[in-house]
Amino acid sequence: MDTLHDAGNLRIRRLVVGSLDNNVYVVSSGRQAIIVDAAAEPERILAAVDGLEVTALLTTHGHHDHLGAIDVVTRELELPFRMHEADSGIAGRDPQAPIGEGDVFPVGDGSMRAMHTPGHTPGSTSFLIGTHLFTGDTLFPGGPGATRFPYSSFDTIMRSLDERLFSLDDDTTVYPGHGLPTTIGAERPHLEEWRSRRW
Repeated sequence: MDTLHDAGNLRIRRLVVGSLDNNVYVVSSGRQAIIVDAAAEPERILAAVDGLEVTALLTTHGHHDHLGAIDVVTRELELPFRMHEADSGIAGRDPQAPIGEGDVFPVGDGSMRAMHTPGHTPGSTSFLIGTHLFTGDTLFPGGPGATRFPYSSFDTIMRSLDERLFSLDDDTTVYPGHGLPTTIGAERPHLEEWRSRRW
C-alpha cells in the first residue's frame, strides 16, 4: 500500500488490485476512513482499514472492475453499497444507498463531497475532500476516460471536465481509478487538444 498524502490530519493511501490494476483509496482522518472503489482483493482492503472506523464505502461508477470486492467489504464492514443510481444497469445491481450531486460524507475532521461527472458512464461520480479529487475513470493524466461504450458520451465527459472538474484550483490533486496521480493544473491546458482529437 502506497501513502500518497499524509499531512494536516488527512491521510490518503492507495492499493493497486486486480487484473486491471485498479486503484482502491483509503482516505482517513483521525480514526475514521472512507474507502473509494472497493475494486478487488477484499482481504487486502479489509486489512488496510483494520483498526479504523469506516464511515462510507463509495463507488465512482458501475464498471465491474471498480466494484468487484463490494459484496465482501460491505458485509464485513456492515456498510451500504453507495453509487449513483444511473449506473445500476451497468453494474447489474441497484445501490443500497444512492449517491447524488453534492452529497457529503463526513470523515474525521473533514468531509468528502460528491460531484456528478457523467460521460464515461451516466452515473460517474468524482469525490472531493479539500484539494484532493478522486475521479474514477473520468480523468487521467493525459486525458479523459474512455467513451467507446454505447452508454458513454465524449461530449458529456468533456462538459464534466470543462464545467466541473476544471473549475477547481490548479493545485487540486487528481487520484484516478488506474495509474498515478496528477493535478488539475497539469491537465487543464490540454482540454482543447483532447477536444480536437476526440479522446
